[in-house]
Amino acid sequence: MKKNVVLFSKIPADQQARLEQAFNLTLFDRTPETEPKAFIKALANADGMIGSNMPTRIDDSFLCQTPKLKAASTISVGFDNYDLAALKKHGVRLMNTPKVLTEGTADLIFTLLMATARRTVELSNLIHNGQWTKSITPEYYGSDIHGKTIGILGMGRIGKAIAKRAHHGFDMNVIYYNRSAQPDAEQAFNAKKLELDEVLKTADFIVIILPLTPETDRLITKEKLALMKPSAILINGARGRVIDEQALIAALKSKTIKAAGLDVFEVEPLPTSSPLLQLDNVLLSPHVGSATVETRYAMAKCAVDNIIAALKDEKPTENWVNPEVG
Repeated sequence: MKKNVVLFSKIPADQQARLEQAFNLTLFDRTPETEPKAFIKALANADGMIGSNMPTRIDDSFLCQTPKLKAASTISVGFDNYDLAALKKHGVRLMNTPKVLTEGTADLIFTLLMATARRTVELSNLIHNGQWTKSITPEYYGSDIHGKTIGILGMGRIGKAIAKRAHHGFDMNVIYYNRSAQPDAEQAFNAKKLELDEVLKTADFIVIILPLTPETDRLITKEKLALMKPSAILINGARGRVIDEQALIAALKSKTIKAAGLDVFEVEPLPTSSPLLQLDNVLLSPHVGSATVETRYAMAKCAVDNIIAALKDEKPTENWVNPEVG
């Protein structure tokens, strides 16, 4: 007898067909956040759920209303809105898609670094606005990238992919902050592990790719930003709440740091009232680290593989967030 699965995101047709073949599939084509009651009703008899950008908190209260649920497959590497303790209590397996988005996300982060350093968008707008009427003067000069020091906060898969680009592509000196040493990165990229404050004081570019946890929530405060060089550039490709956004805005306004490139924000989509939109020394990107045709397809396929394996009572390995559920 087929199990019941709810799909709450649009995925490629061939991957949806795989779900339809394996399960009794229900499509929830509305927004869970704006219609939470309808979403929970759709999940009332579901054995599994699959989708991306979960805006609703999957906690004990939620799971008490979805008693048959045994597996959740998120089309993402992050799982901030899933309460792991509640999942364990209710025996719900959670899978994510960490490996398939590594290179695409690293590409985007390095794009932000390069475009922010060379002021690419700002200078492009100068031309579009008809303001390029003479040779560029020093107030529009950018910053070199090659040979500089990059400080990577979080030396996981994506951090290592960024270190590879920095070391081999731009002859950059790589330093990093991480809970544990990463000997493979140290050997391959001549990377050096330092304490957080030392990385912030030393690096010309700070790249944040840490997961959001209670320990990293607002990790980068006003005091931490003050440690950075006035010429330093900050790139955030992790989660918006790793940085105190108001402190960052103040640091950009006062030129405590030179500039920032941001793909993530405390509130998403970014409100039109955000002061970030008024600053020339910040480059904004709408949370698109994995947004390439190839990567998004690979993520959907991986997530489908995950839910099929989980509901067949197979044990996912590297994509299984909470193996303690069993």
